[in-house]
Amino acid sequence: MISLADLQSRIERGELSPDAAIAQSLAAIEAREKDVRAFVCHAKSAKAAAHGPLRGIAVGIKDIIDTADFPTEMGSSIYKGWQPRADAPVVMMLKRAGATVIGKTTTTAFASRDPTVTLNPHNPGHTPGGSSAGSAAAVAAGMIPLALGTQTGGSVIRPAAYCGVAAIKPSFRLLPTVGVKCFSWALDTVGLFGAGVEDIARGLFAMTGRAEFSDIGGAKSPRIGVVRQEFAGEVEPAAEQGLAAAIKAAQRAGASVQTIDLPEMVREAWRIHPIIMDFEAHRALAWEFSERHDEIAPMLRANLDETVGLTPSQYDEARRIGRRGRRELGEVFEGVDVLLTYSAPGAAPKGLSTTGDARYNRLWTLMGNPCVNVPALKIDGLPVGAQLIARFGNDAGALAAARFLENALAGSH
Repeated sequence: MISLADLQSRIERGELSPDAAIAQSLAAIEAREKDVRAFVCHAKSAKAAAHGPLRGIAVGIKDIIDTADFPTEMGSSIYKGWQPRADAPVVMMLKRAGATVIGKTTTTAFASRDPTVTLNPHNPGHTPGGSSAGSAAAVAAGMIPLALGTQTGGSVIRPAAYCGVAAIKPSFRLLPTVGVKCFSWALDTVGLFGAGVEDIARGLFAMTGRAEFSDIGGAKSPRIGVVRQEFAGEVEPAAEQGLAAAIKAAQRAGASVQTIDLPEMVREAWRIHPIIMDFEAHRALAWEFSERHDEIAPMLRANLDETVGLTPSQYDEARRIGRRGRRELGEVFEGVDVLLTYSAPGAAPKGLSTTGDARYNRLWTLMGNPCVNVPALKIDGLPVGAQLIARFGNDAGALAAARFLENALAGSH
């Protein structure tokens, strides 16, 4: 993989020109794209910006995010060739920081569930996850050092885990979703993928200018609460091994670790997440559903058909439960700094007919808390991640704990 932190250091020292760094990514795309299929479209040549902390950094943009220089097709034939006039604000944040947008990465249709053509760089017979498949795979394959994705259920953390990269789903609305194709306005969250935790922290700092993301070091002896989310269903042995490895490494490195039982209303919030998501999806995709119904990808179309009867009263009750869940979850963080749980039910599933399951992610998306995937280990050549969650708004704390865990895992090998 290409380290953003390493590129920045080499550019600052004058060992590498920004244009040479961009050329490195272009060459890697040329070499790997036919085997990974991470991009919908990409530049054949590009120049680095003259200024900015991300000059020389090639970035991939998930193809539901508007770009003025590339089409935005949203993984759907309905929008084939669609060309926005303007960049989404989150893309402009990257450009103003000096990044070079190198292309659009694949997405499931409207960032939902129908798999893309992208293959897992670790084993092409396994899914890279979804819906941010292309962004996770492009970073994992060493094509680009930074990519944008989005999460409505688990579409940043899960593909990061399957592809073995670091990723953050920030606190809700830390990054703007204007210019991003909406699926659920209460859930959609823009996130980042990078080779390591320092890379995504540097990306966030450059984009937001927030001082708390500058020079993120590992947390000192964090208090970690382990949450196994039994209410979310069975976990596969690989995921349990990944979590156990994270716990052991953290304890050896000086963290205090305890098992946490989540409050009842937080568990209820997990249950009602799909009600909020599907109710809002019917409004966000109302034109497509009414005017181009048969062109909607089959798995998404079937889900929309099935949930067409959701009522405002069901939605309002689900939102009430979500609000109560957030209050109760806030109390959990009185006793711990971060929560530790599975990033996915297991390693990437075999076959390309599924993108995996978001059942260990969706609660945290609804709660709005920052989540970070840290690659924990490999089992039979496939990565397994661990997920860290911090209090809402404490994205810097989530990243610091993730750096602690990343360092601890590196020291345990």
